[in-house]
Amino acid sequence: MKKLISVILALIMMFTVVTPAFAFDYVLKGSDIPVVAIFGDGEPIYNTEGEKIFHFKEILNMLGGSEEGAAGEAVQNVLKPFLIEGILFDKWDNYYAALEKEIGDIFAESRYDENGENPNGSDVSPQVRQYMKNDLSVDAKKEHGSYLPYDYQFWYDWRQDPLKTADEFHEYIQGVKKITGCPKVSIIARCLGTTVVLAYLTKYGNDDIHGVSFNGGVADGAEIISETISGKFEIDLNAINRMLSDFKALGQLDIDNFITSSIDLAAKSTELVGYEFEETRIYAKLLQGVTSAISLSTFFTWPGYWALVTEEDFEDALFYVFGEEGSEKRQKYAKLIEKIENYHNSVVKNIWNTMQSLKDDGVKVGVIAKYGFQIAPVVKSNDAIADQFASVTRASFGATTTSIYDTFPEEYINISKAKGLDKYISPDKHIDASTCFFPDSTWFTKGISHSNWTNFETSLLYQVVTADRQLTIDDFDCTQYIVYSNETSTASPMTEENCKTEAWELEKTYDEPDNFIQRIVAYFRSVIQWFKDLLKVIFSSGKNPAE
Repeated sequence: MKKLISVILALIMMFTVVTPAFAFDYVLKGSDIPVVAIFGDGEPIYNTEGEKIFHFKEILNMLGGSEEGAAGEAVQNVLKPFLIEGILFDKWDNYYAALEKEIGDIFAESRYDENGENPNGSDVSPQVRQYMKNDLSVDAKKEHGSYLPYDYQFWYDWRQDPLKTADEFHEYIQGVKKITGCPKVSIIARCLGTTVVLAYLTKYGNDDIHGVSFNGGVADGAEIISETISGKFEIDLNAINRMLSDFKALGQLDIDNFITSSIDLAAKSTELVGYEFEETRIYAKLLQGVTSAISLSTFFTWPGYWALVTEEDFEDALFYVFGEEGSEKRQKYAKLIEKIENYHNSVVKNIWNTMQSLKDDGVKVGVIAKYGFQIAPVVKSNDAIADQFASVTRASFGATTTSIYDTFPEEYINISKAKGLDKYISPDKHIDASTCFFPDSTWFTKGISHSNWTNFETSLLYQVVTADRQLTIDDFDCTQYIVYSNETSTASPMTEENCKTEAWELEKTYDEPDNFIQRIVAYFRSVIQWFKDLLKVIFSSGKNPAE
């Protein structure tokens, strides 16, 4: 036993030497360039009486917040037309209408109207609006050369048209320039804020901008939004298990192994019989109508969320939400459609021209793409290399990636070596950064989920956007690929030894989907594991898990 412990300690010491944590300087010196920080959709929405009416962290409470009797009535209102008119007589319109009404009532205060406008004056809190005013007052003027990352924070109603927010952002930037006396500012943007920055750059250009960074950006679209409203669903039970494992590893959810093994057994059972829900008549009937009903009763009267729909999915999304050209919904929501088409045509379709202008004008650019987590399990891209919300390919503006199950083949790596580009391939062989729009100023952090924004990332991007020249991956002690430990809050260079950070297995259940023998083997393995976990539950609690 002593010998074994000695060996283990020796291995730990060896890997500590091989993969050291960065001694990254989080205590930053002030810059001569003022920085404006803009974030995503994490800020709650309040009504005019100052009451909180929407916050993503409390969305489950909203869905379950009605009284028991009212909740039962709502279920009946939706279930009756589904069963009686839909299933029996193949008539679904009343079911769609009932679904949209019942869900819409829950989100009534936070929804926009059919014109894509705010109908009731709801907004982010008055306090953050006041903070912005205070930051631009004479009394708050900071000493030149002491500007830090979050001295100037721009808050906004993230539901509204990003082009409208871009006007507010422009006004705020002018205020920062005036109070500081600086001719230019830099921007640190993350999540949904990157769409506002993209709209701003498209509309106002780069003249006032010294540097800009995109962290966990969705300016090039986000599959979790884009695919769910364009009909690209795929119910993947294995992906659901991966997502639950991520939540458990991040301490966001306590999931018993019996639950995940039950889901796994259901997945293996489906694989065994080859049942495809997507091919059934009911699925085909429900897909478009349910997508439209849920979209228009929740988040997709918000033009801000339409900014996340990709070029590839845009026309399909319009069809699934509003129906075909000339439909009643197209007419009813004509003004909303005009807003989202205007953003899409002027901003999304010109994204690469906007990126090129940053290069041409010498704007200092830094990009961080996060990964190592399961993307939404109900979209077709559920096996993409992602950060729970958006794929690395989109967040990095063009990286080439494998699926979570695959790595680059030896032939691909050899070709990269021959071209002198193999340094851009990640140690886990999932990402090739050479195809990014900014290959030398794009970093990849594995182990930092989309909802986690660390000091490491802020420090890195702050130094990039305030530098007097374009800093690259060669200017920092950290490598292009970084592994982050949530337990110790430390970042380390990624190596082949430490790159496996996922909370789930990276192997497929079987190699060939049509091999029935392999499916049987996988099924019985899952059955055995399910019984093992069942017995653990029984003997640990003394109760039947169904009770």
